[in-house]
Parts: sequence; structure tokens; C-alpha cells
Amino acid sequence: MSKKSARDTEVDKIIIDLKKCAVPGAREGMARFGIKAEHALGVSIPNLRKMAKSIGKNHALALRLWKTKTHEARILSSMIDEPEQVSEKQMESWVKDFDSWDLCDQCCGNLFDKTVFAHSKAIEWSERKEEFVKRAGFALMAWIAFHDKRAEDKDFVRFFPAIKRGSVDARNFVKKAVNWSLRQIGKRNLNLNKKAIKLAKEIKSMDSKAARWIASDALRELEGEALQQRLRRSK
Repeated sequence: MSKKSARDTEVDKIIIDLKKCAVPGAREGMARFGIKAEHALGVSIPNLRKMAKSIGKNHALALRLWKTKTHEARILSSMIDEPEQVSEKQMESWVKDFDSWDLCDQCCGNLFDKTVFAHSKAIEWSERKEEFVKRAGFALMAWIAFHDKRAEDKDFVRFFPAIKRGSVDARNFVKKAVNWSLRQIGKRNLNLNKKAIKLAKEIKSMDSKAARWIASDALRELEGEALQQRLRRSK
């Protein structure tokens, strides 16, 4: 068996395994939640994580799986890829393929936020016009705030102008990601909480229905007693 055909067989076997894990009717459910199901099989995220753990990290295999265009294979790609092997070119290629919020968020949270390009791409993509590319920018900000324990407060303050600019975008998948990034940054510590609340109040005063929703929703959590108590305890 040639090396090329062996690689093809490996990808084919994974696709077969994915199909075995597919839940009947799941594709219809995905569509109801705004997930594009054209190339989906209907495999749950827990099952994808089990498969990823079994496969192990493999950059070359991740690239081949992505090329299948199968929805779950692409999410699996983000789980097994190696952040240190990911190039800026790869990130730009993959982000253009995003066609649903779950693929966008999984890719950003499983892989992209752990690359050396994460902070710069967060700002760069937040300025793009394409809906899911723009969402990816704000999803990255949220995931960095959640995952990157070494990042400093100033790193997140740099995201604030982009969040404020993005808050007037009324597209559902964008405004929800803007809101998510603002809330996640504001949950990181007391200092960022105060700064995020201040930013949210500035956004709330803007002449934009989307901005007012983003800010009002964020303020409910950021000013909430449960979060305030947690942040004071962890100070």
C-alpha cells in the first residue's frame, strides 16, 4: 500500500467512525439551532472529544480531515491539530470555510486561541465584513479570556475599541459573539470587571439597538451579585 493511499484510508476510517456515532434526527436539530447541516452527520461534541483523545495530536491528519468538508470532521480537526504547527496561512484558509457558529467557536476555542497569532487575529478578524470571520474575532477574544491564564489585563483592554466598534453590528451571530467577549473579559478579575462595566455603559448609550442589547445583557451578568462575590473572593 502506498503512503498516499494509507493516508486516505486513515481519513476514510475516521469518516466511517463518525458516521457510526451519528444520532438519527440530530441533523434536523442542528438546523433548528442555526447550524448549517448540509455537510453534517449529527455527531455530538462529547463523542468528538472521545475520538480526538483516541486519535491524539496530529497536525498532518488534521489538515487532511479538514479537506473532507464534513462538518464534524472539521471540528475534530480543531481538536487534534497542534497549535505550534498552525500557520497564519492555515488560519486564514480555515476561517474562510466557517459556515456555522459552532464550527467557528469550536475552532477558536480548541485551537486558534492557543496559537501565537491569537491576539492579532482577534483584532484583525473583528474588523472583517464576513459574518463568521467577524464572529471568529470576538470568539477568539472570549476564548483567550477564558483559557490564557498568562495574559495581562492590558492585553484585554486592547480589545475594547474593537468590541465597541463591533457592537453596532446587528447580525445575530456577530452581536452574540461581541456580547460573549465583553462578558468573558469582565469575568476574568475585578479590575477587568470594572473596566468592562464602564465599556458596557458606553456601548449602551450608543444609538444602536444591537449595542443596547449587547450592553444590557452583559451588565446583568457583570454587575450581578453572584459574579461580584466570586471576583471578590478570588482577589
